[in-house]
Amino acid sequence: MTLFSAIRLPAEILFGKGQRHALPSVAARLGTRALLCTDERLAASRDFARMLDGLREAGLAVRVYDQVLPDVPRDTVAVCVEAARPFAPDLVIGIGGGSCLDMAKCAALLLSHGGRLPDYYGEFKVPGPVLPLILVPTTAGTGSEATPVAVISDPDRTLKVGVSSPHLIARSAICDPELTISCPPALTAIAGADALTHAIEAFTAGRRSPSPELAQKHVFIGKTALTDHFALLAIRLLGRSLERAWREGTDEEARAEVMMAALAAGCAFGTAGTAAAHAIQYPVGALTHTAHGLGVATMLPYVMRFNREAALEDMAEIARALGLADEGRSRAARADAAIGEVARLFAAIGIPPTLAALGLPADKLVWTGEQALGIERLLKNSPRPVGPAEMTCLLDAAYRGDLDAAAANLLPAQEARA
Repeated sequence: MTLFSAIRLPAEILFGKGQRHALPSVAARLGTRALLCTDERLAASRDFARMLDGLREAGLAVRVYDQVLPDVPRDTVAVCVEAARPFAPDLVIGIGGGSCLDMAKCAALLLSHGGRLPDYYGEFKVPGPVLPLILVPTTAGTGSEATPVAVISDPDRTLKVGVSSPHLIARSAICDPELTISCPPALTAIAGADALTHAIEAFTAGRRSPSPELAQKHVFIGKTALTDHFALLAIRLLGRSLERAWREGTDEEARAEVMMAALAAGCAFGTAGTAAAHAIQYPVGALTHTAHGLGVATMLPYVMRFNREAALEDMAEIARALGLADEGRSRAARADAAIGEVARLFAAIGIPPTLAALGLPADKLVWTGEQALGIERLLKNSPRPVGPAEMTCLLDAAYRGDLDAAAANLLPAQEARA
């Protein structure tokens, strides 16, 4: 087999306790007039005030937009950009959770190229570089500080949409785990479960035939050797530290490992992509109005069980990363152990175990499946093809809480390999 890989990452990643204090120096190298995107809660915090003071002491003029809302409503991006235009920023900084980082990406895009945000929905629609971006996450989950995608909610569309382009990758990602200490347990759980889903879906994504055109025509290209490296790092760190960070938020080591895992998962899925758990979450989230991380995590054990026979070696490797490896057991047994441990971990930190518990109405299962099947950019990454019959089976299993049922409709060859 010919070794092939591709990966797209920020030009600079700074990680560690206290690294937020490097923000003024990093920003001063990239510009002189910074638009800073954050939310109202964070804007009132002491940490934010100190970062803002540091930027000004470094000689930067700063304009703060502190009205970022969850899921980045489309029209709020236009409001932010129009308010910032007279200031003429030459640098955009996002500080906060994933929505703050995505707002910064969208603002940099429109300030650079004009137009309306819908002009850029999809892959490779951004025509060129955007204003330099510095992203400073304060939660450990989305990995947006390392990815080429910004997700927004559009009132004209039922499901959230994305802008995906290598031009949206940050120039610098500054990840300071001290900024996550104040995250409450519920947010820690949701964000961390999101990161684990990113890592596992990136690691089990289908492997495509390598060609010089693959990474030029697709932002997300499936698993490769380099994305696997980052995905396994994330899985290993989350397996040993997510529950600790959830139980004891002041555990600095656990917080650091969970934040490193979220970053590593972003490095993985930012090129490899995600798959069925994410495709299903889009309509589920639209109907239940629940957090993205909850939806993908609720689906992940069922998606893993669905993909088990098509990604048996990968599942066994996940078990090893989770510390469950018993080389005397079969690959199938190790795969089952990995699926069981993910389900156990999510239950321990309060992730709903079924779509019913998440609040999805039973009479919306068909619509959910129809919408998810339409998100081809995600489903094409699945290691096992997902058609209407498979989607129905998967959703029914996740609604009822029957993990084994998620593996139904196997082809005879797949049954033989199991």
